[in-house]
Amino acid sequence: MQQLLSLRPASILELGLGTLERGERVLRVAASLSPTPVHYVGLDRFEARQPDDPPGVTLKEAHRRLHPLGKVQLVPGNIDSSLARLCNHLGRFDLVLISATADSLNLTRCWFFLQRLMGSGTAVLQEQPAERGTVWQPVTPERIADLASQTLLRRAG
Repeated sequence: MQQLLSLRPASILELGLGTLERGERVLRVAASLSPTPVHYVGLDRFEARQPDDPPGVTLKEAHRRLHPLGKVQLVPGNIDSSLARLCNHLGRFDLVLISATADSLNLTRCWFFLQRLMGSGTAVLQEQPAERGTVWQPVTPERIADLASQTLLRRAG
């Protein structure tokens, strides 16, 4: 929440929505700080969740709960294929949130595409499991570039 207050994002990308509590809180706070509707894009499997995936909401439920809070675009599917398909059309984001529930294999394939969605002031926060719940760790542009190049080397190699 401190990042939200200092950053005042007008555009937010969230990878992995889960039960939607975080997304609703983030959108409410961001909307209260912004004079214009916040542009929010959420990528999640929704109804295509696997049996071993964490719980989450349906696409219809996410639309119902989030649309009153901003200019919302929800994209069903795996986060890697969704980002690959849409990254040239989404524009830049002020804030990118990566859920701890995001599948690690799919996330590995996302770093290259995330670079295209970042501007000089973009904050990327990744949720990490901790002793008591989770913590949000910043991911630097240098780290993202490193992860993206590792992904490209794996594909080429």
